[in-house]
Amino acid sequence: MPDFDVIVMGAGHNALVTAAYAAKAGLRVGVFERRHIVGGAVSTEEIVPGYQFDYGGSAHILIRMTPVVRELELTRHGLHYLEVDPMFHASDGETPWFIHRDPGRTARELENLFPGQGEAYSHFLDEWTPFARSVADLFNSAPGPLDMGKMMVSSGKGRDWQAQLSRILRPYGDVAAEYFTEERVRAPLVWMAAQSGPPPTDPLSAPFLLWHPLYHEGGVARPKGGSGGLTKALRRAIEADGGQVFVNAPVKRILVKGGKAQGIELESGEVYTASAVVSGTHVLTTAAALPDEHVPAAARQVRVGNGFGMVLRLALSEKVKYRNHTEPDSRVGLGLLIKNQQQLMKGYGQYLAGEPTTDPPLIAMSFSAVDDSLAPPGGEALWLWAQYYPYELSSGSWATRTAEARENILNAFEHYAPGTRDTIVGELVQTPQWLETNLGLHRGNVMHLEMSFDQMFSFRPWMQASQYRWPGVKGLYLTGASTHPGGGIMGASGRNAARVLVKDLTQRKWQSLGRQRLGLK
Repeated sequence: MPDFDVIVMGAGHNALVTAAYAAKAGLRVGVFERRHIVGGAVSTEEIVPGYQFDYGGSAHILIRMTPVVRELELTRHGLHYLEVDPMFHASDGETPWFIHRDPGRTARELENLFPGQGEAYSHFLDEWTPFARSVADLFNSAPGPLDMGKMMVSSGKGRDWQAQLSRILRPYGDVAAEYFTEERVRAPLVWMAAQSGPPPTDPLSAPFLLWHPLYHEGGVARPKGGSGGLTKALRRAIEADGGQVFVNAPVKRILVKGGKAQGIELESGEVYTASAVVSGTHVLTTAAALPDEHVPAAARQVRVGNGFGMVLRLALSEKVKYRNHTEPDSRVGLGLLIKNQQQLMKGYGQYLAGEPTTDPPLIAMSFSAVDDSLAPPGGEALWLWAQYYPYELSSGSWATRTAEARENILNAFEHYAPGTRDTIVGELVQTPQWLETNLGLHRGNVMHLEMSFDQMFSFRPWMQASQYRWPGVKGLYLTGASTHPGGGIMGASGRNAARVLVKDLTQRKWQSLGRQRLGLK
């Protein structure tokens, strides 16, 4: 008899979601994680005494468009979400404006600041909310070859579907320009769309802007105590249903015999057997753990890209003080800090040349404004995400150029909040090299693979592997950001993979288990 029914390799949030559903279905689950804590890029630790730092994603948005939290009863396992409203503050440094959960309030405030732009914002939401909802539905299911058609059918009722399709196929920068004439409104919306990776000029990228209405649908939230609150709750859910979670347990290889996954071998030499293995790690890490004969060429040809972003996580002795901003609202939501679209495009141009961005647009996160457990009284935890930063540099190395890139991020933030550097009492600098070394994010890409149209939906990670099964190896499954729907804190990949896994196993052994109990109707 195998040691487990299901072994899960890696403990990122999607891997934990798959494990939690499998354990809830009555399967004997073992999770093996190489780091000392679970969560991967969705984890939190006290890096500086008194300050809790997230290691990766911090804003929980898309997961609220899934049933994961409800179905796995994560609030019962200690997950406590704090609502973030306003969700975003946008600014060029001179004129801030806010995106509230209430779209009407957002539009009214915009109209007062920039006549005509509030009306344009309402018009944009009216036109694209159906599309955004259809995208969310597609995220919550295994991808298919007709996904684009499904989006058009569900979002085009009563509309000119040909015009809709034309916009979807265009660069998101062009679509933003159709609606918003004011640069100070358009640039932050484009900057938020750029968080998926492709620049505003890439064809077929419009959906990264067009799912903006989802932010008003699900809102923005933060787990109390840090982003890792989600993955800690997932671990408790797994263990409550009899699963086991092992940390400091790096997997060396996936054992395959007779074309079937048999289990894993750890770097320590220990072997654990299972009826099925789920890899929640990067697809290239999965490939490296398999015998060469079971790795198709397509698995080695996925496009990871050349880095992406860089994060500066700061412990401050004082609260952030923005100039020309409304307090405390500017500290609550995600700061979309960008001077203009040219700033973004200049940064992308430097990235293409192999150079770190010298004047980056920023996403500023000071969630200690809504969660006093992140910093001591009077202090602040401030995290600055910047784009774009190549993994491979045209000159030097990250060992020699980290200080320079750090200074440029701080200098860029000083435009919005002068004097911040004088309050720094501790920090964590996450370059693309750091992200690869410490979080297993190949070449520093937080999305695992580039989020271009040829690597999304049924093309992610490649077509033959898009249904969360590794082709040619029976009993080997995939989950995580390398699979549909990609990166970000959503959990949809974990849930989708669990549906495939549990269906395969229950058809063979557990027909009597009710589908309602699994939460997988």
